[in-house]
Amino acid sequence: MRLRYAGTCRRCGATLSSGSEAIYERATKTVRCEQCSSLTEAHSGTAGASARREHERRRDRREERIRTEHPKLGGLILALTDDPQSTRAWQQGAVGEELLAHRLGDLPEAFRVLHDRRIPGTRANIDHIAIGSHGVWVIDAKRYKGKRPTLHVTGGILRPRVESLRVDGRDRTKLVDGVRSQVARVKTAIADDAVPVHGALCFIDADWPLIGGSFTIDDVLVTWPRNLIKRMTEDSTTPIDTDTIHARLARAFPTA
Repeated sequence: MRLRYAGTCRRCGATLSSGSEAIYERATKTVRCEQCSSLTEAHSGTAGASARREHERRRDRREERIRTEHPKLGGLILALTDDPQSTRAWQQGAVGEELLAHRLGDLPEAFRVLHDRRIPGTRANIDHIAIGSHGVWVIDAKRYKGKRPTLHVTGGILRPRVESLRVDGRDRTKLVDGVRSQVARVKTAIADDAVPVHGALCFIDADWPLIGGSFTIDDVLVTWPRNLIKRMTEDSTTPIDTDTIHARLARAFPTA
């Protein structure tokens, strides 16, 4: 934003004159200069970056194929047709990660957040890792616009209780399994059982009910951004060394 009044960068102490461009942090009501913002982004990673690259790769590959197969009509075909859903899904995923990263900016200053982190030895990534003074959160962002996540339960009396995640009636329990796998990898990287590690599936723009809605399945919280931040900032019992854990995870999971 453009500052209406002069201020001081909370990180480097630089004087910011009235009218200069700066980052305003709503949670702490402080400002940060653009240079410090760039350094922070470079270290923390860029939310949705790998998903955007994959979307662009698929889009460009489709365009090249159509123009090669139809030299004269390729441009018209591209103008009249959309990318397949499998390609658009990557763009949708990138937007979801970016939106959640923006909301995570409301966390208290003590939090450290890593975005779009690669899991070495795999083709997978972790959308967000947030390190607070009372624990670590592994967060998978999903943008299912206008669709409702629900907890589906079968059995429980004469049969074993079985829980599953449904989104608009479709079984999406594999999303929960994915978060649990990421949590296990983060726990291994931290190598300290005293550090609590929580998993969350955060649905952006979903059709949540006015009352209730959030639930936990297999130790994974399923919720929306505002409620997630509320849960993340609830105090627990044992504080942790945020900077040490942050540095350890940044090394273990490079930017994607």
